[in-house]
Amino acid sequence: MTRAWINSPGMTSVRERQGEYVRGVIEIVLEHGNEMQASDVLRALAERLELTDYEAGDYPSRPGTRRFEKLVRFATIPAVKAGWLVKTKGIWSVTDAGQEALQKLTDPHAFQTEAVQLYLAWKATQPEPPPDDAAEGDPQGAVVLEEAEEAAWREIEEFLHEQNPYDFQNLVKALLEAMAYHVAWVSPPGPDRGIDVLAFTDPLGASLPRIKVQVKRRHDKIGAPELRSFMAILGEQDVGIVVSLGGFTKEAEVEARGQERRRLTLIDATKLFDLWIGHFDRIAPRDRQLLPLKAVYYLDPDAR
Repeated sequence: MTRAWINSPGMTSVRERQGEYVRGVIEIVLEHGNEMQASDVLRALAERLELTDYEAGDYPSRPGTRRFEKLVRFATIPAVKAGWLVKTKGIWSVTDAGQEALQKLTDPHAFQTEAVQLYLAWKATQPEPPPDDAAEGDPQGAVVLEEAEEAAWREIEEFLHEQNPYDFQNLVKALLEAMAYHVAWVSPPGPDRGIDVLAFTDPLGASLPRIKVQVKRRHDKIGAPELRSFMAILGEQDVGIVVSLGGFTKEAEVEARGQERRRLTLIDATKLFDLWIGHFDRIAPRDRQLLPLKAVYYLDPDAR
């Protein structure tokens, strides 16, 4: 049973409790296939641990905001910098190094101490190294930014999933054009025979390769059998691109990487968003409304 967490002699130290948090996070993520929504991880961890009154309480200045979730998010920062935990737009996963640390460092205090040391080693390479206790300070800054990014990403994903399928198809077309490809054809309503967008590297389509794009605006992942069906319509000189908001199964990713004769690129929601951001300045103004974005600037917690 988890002991009460108060920062006083003889009781669980802050670092030991943080180690319990992070070890629990890694265990839960691995138990769920090594890919899990942050909110689900935090919910599962709260059910697994016995929370102290302090952890279960709200911040006095922010009624309704429980301390526990922010304390856990803050405790995971060293693990992220140590290369043990990866956070990508609200999805948490564990690296091989994180799995190794979980097995090797079974004591929570030793576990978190190692993570903090690796964090500080990383931080020392930055322009202004922090004091030694920087990894255990006030959980503002980085945590606030992390939560804001996750909330923004949830809204973007919801927008894309609710978008008219032909608007989503045109979004992919606009992105290809911003990347200097020449779109020759976009599938009209009705059967598309597996191809939604056809593009070339030159205006006349005289140069190879020919680019065939399949667009899927659904929640479930595309599997290897479905991917093979798409590859069956690719010629040896074609490049295939599959855009899937729901992503791809591990088997589909392995299938795509193992291709030697056919060139195939898989684009999930995260990669699509990153490409849209990276080429936003070159997207035609009328097309930007297909995924309208506005930059909001924060002070970088890692630079403070």
